[in-house]
Formats: sequence, structure tokens, C-alpha cells
Amino acid sequence: MHCKAAGGGLFFTMIIFYQLFILGSLLVFLGIVLKNLGDLRSLPEVTGEEAYRPKVSLLVPARNEELNIEACVLSLLGQRYPDFEVIVLDDHSSDSTLAVLRRIADTKAGARLRILEGRELPEGWHGKAWACQQLAEAATGELLLFTDADTRHQPSALARAVEAMRRCGAGMLSLTPAQEMESFWEKLIVPLVYHILFSYLPISMVSKSSSPAFCYAIGQFILFRREAYEQIGGHRSVCNNIVEDVWLCKAVKRSGGKVAAFDGTDVVNCRMYRGFGEVWQGFSKNLFAGLGNNIVGLFALMAFVALLYLAPYAFLASSALLGDRTVALFWLPLAQVGVALFIRFLIAVKFRQPPWPAALHLFSQVMLLLIAFNSFRLTVFGKGPEWKGRNYPLSGHGH
Repeated sequence: MHCKAAGGGLFFTMIIFYQLFILGSLLVFLGIVLKNLGDLRSLPEVTGEEAYRPKVSLLVPARNEELNIEACVLSLLGQRYPDFEVIVLDDHSSDSTLAVLRRIADTKAGARLRILEGRELPEGWHGKAWACQQLAEAATGELLLFTDADTRHQPSALARAVEAMRRCGAGMLSLTPAQEMESFWEKLIVPLVYHILFSYLPISMVSKSSSPAFCYAIGQFILFRREAYEQIGGHRSVCNNIVEDVWLCKAVKRSGGKVAAFDGTDVVNCRMYRGFGEVWQGFSKNLFAGLGNNIVGLFALMAFVALLYLAPYAFLASSALLGDRTVALFWLPLAQVGVALFIRFLIAVKFRQPPWPAALHLFSQVMLLLIAFNSFRLTVFGKGPEWKGRNYPLSGHGH
């Protein structure tokens, strides 16, 4: 009996330590989020009298973007900035993207617009990187802004971003756009992008540290000084990376350059995906690739998600079934759930997202695990993730 009691006491102690470790980890992430909310600066306002107004090339790769391209291009053409050009590359679209672009170019507003028709995809390149490389080669600006076709820009966006780059002295600057989400699945899953970024990455270290481990970039808005871009070899340095934005950041840091991150929710909007199918396909394309196709890293992430965000609910369910309201089985797991939901709520408010999906954090994490496994399955055992008619196998060539 004594041995059983001692064994039971040891097990209870281990559970307590486990629960405290999980709670402590979540509190650390809460601390990172709180600091990040203060460290992520808004873009400076501009008066129109700033002396630093170099020519900027606004560069947009577009493949099957007939639903987005007009709003994006018109918002870029409407920038309140003295010297810029807009170049859009049609990457072998099978829809009416090119026709929409030509129609815009024929209007008075389209005087600054240049349209490129993409060349064939070379061996060893992914589609977006190749499109961006062609855009950069055609650009004449001192600054290069790479932005996606599903974005929309307020008239002050460019001037404020250029002023931010001048003040911080960075060679590469990226923004966090406001993510537009209409369907239930978009609202459930898309906010995880910012949850992952701002829970685990100290934003201040992006600019303060030269280590490529502290990298932040969102491909929806990346502004380069031309010399910084050319120093890393342009998109050639990331030609076979699906998640090219983060690897661009790493390349800049390895070359000795400085990277800066700003809050762009008040100047740039993006509808990243439309409906469940695009959310599932898009995240499956990026998740495993974002971890460098590292199998150990992927399954470590999945275990991490399960322990921090799923297990507390399992303990609470056990507590309800057993009628057990002990600290180990009920109160500590309840605190863990509370901290996790508070983190999601803070991030939702900061980035102008609807707050109610934060309450469904459990379900979003379940979806993250399913997407992670699908991303692994497609990459390792299939033809690679598919996006807009191209597959992206491990070989690095998008077919």
C-alpha cells in the first residue's frame, strides 16, 4: 500500500511539473507577444516635403489573378509619390489576367503601367521567384517593391514605406498587411500566420541581430534598396525556395544587410485565400517548405502544437468526465487555455482581425496539424504541393 501511495504521489508530482512547464511556456510566449506589440512600429506619417524620394519600381507577379489584379494595380497607380513605375508580369495565366492588364494600360490612369509576359520557367526555379527575377531585371527604380496581386494599397502606402526605410537605414523592409477574410475557414486558419510569427519571434531582433535565425518577411510587401537586392544575387538566391520571402531575409542578413519590419495594417490589405480549398492548398504548399522541408522540424512542431494547444483541452475533458477539479487536472489546464486564448485575442485586435475566431483556437490548431501532415505527405510521397496549376516537388522545379 505504501509503495502504491508513493507511486501515486510521484505521478501526481510529475503531472504538476508537466502542467507548470506548459503554463510557463505559454506565459513566455505571452511575454513575447506583449513585447512584439510594442516593438512593431507603425509606418511614419509623411508631410510631402521629405527630401528622400528616389524612384521606386512597384513589381507585381501575376498568375491567374483575374479576380484581384485590377484592384491591386489601380491602388498602386494611385500612389501619392512623385517618381514610380508599376510593372506587372503575367506568368502564363490561363484566365483573363492579361486582358485586364491591357485594358488598364489603355486608360489615362495606366500611363505608368508596364506589362511583361513571363518567359518559360527554367529548371531549378520556382514560379514566383522566377517572375520576381524578371521583374527586377526590367525595373529602373533605385528602390524595388515586390507586392502580390491580391493586395490593395492606400495612396500613402509607398511614401510612408520609403520614409520608414530612410529612417531605419534598412536594405530590406517588410510590412504586416491587414488580412481580409470572408469565409469561415479563412477566419479560422489565416490568422495562424500572425499567431506563429508574433508568438515565437522577437520582432526587435529582426533588425537588431545579424543572425539569420531572427528573420521576418511577408511576401505581400517587401521593399528593397537595389544595392541590397543585387548584393544577394536577387531572387536567384532563393530560386528553389517556395517560401521565398523568409529566405530573402536570411540572404540579406548573411550578406551583412539590415532588415526592418513595420505594421502595415493601415496601408495594405490582402485577401490571401478565398475559401477552404485555397486555404488548404496554400498552407499545404508553404508549411513544410517554410521549415526547410525538415522532417524532424515538422514533427517537432506538430508535437509542440499538440502539447501546448490540444492537450489542455484533453485534461479538461478528463476532469469533466471524472468530476475531478484538482489543480493538476483542471485549474492548471484551464489557465493554459486562458493564456492561449488571450494571446490569440491580442493578436486579432492588433492586426484588425475579427476576434471571435480566437475562441476557436483549438479547432484552428487541429486544422494546422492536418495541414502540416498533408504538406509533408504531398512533398515526400506525392508530386509536391500544387498551386495555380504547378506542382512543387522537392527537386525545386515547379511544373
